[in-house]
Amino acid sequence: MIERVADKWTMLILETLTEHGTVRFTRLGDLVGGISQKMLTKTLRQLEHDGLVTRTVHPVIPPHVDYQLTELGSSLSEAFCGVWIWAENNHAAVLQARRTSETSRSLAGATRT
Repeated sequence: MIERVADKWTMLILETLTEHGTVRFTRLGDLVGGISQKMLTKTLRQLEHDGLVTRTVHPVIPPHVDYQLTELGSSLSEAFCGVWIWAENNHAAVLQARRTSETSRSLAGATRT
């Protein structure tokens, strides 16, 4: 279950729907940014299948399709919120740790040769 809901696009779509409420398909893609139409469709279908979003088709021409979080989707989004906050608060520290690690590896490699 974690593997299915913790991927990049699922998290970004959940965050976007949390922030913007009911959103049309094209607008959702624009708000998420960088996602292909194929991946957006695939991810939304999976979220709908899992009961995390509802899809409403309005019978107009051209078709108008809206997506909205369900109560289950909202609760998952709330759970992810803590992860997003942690990532934002600790991004700089993680980058610094990576730089330190890379420097240590470079120095260790230089002393072996």
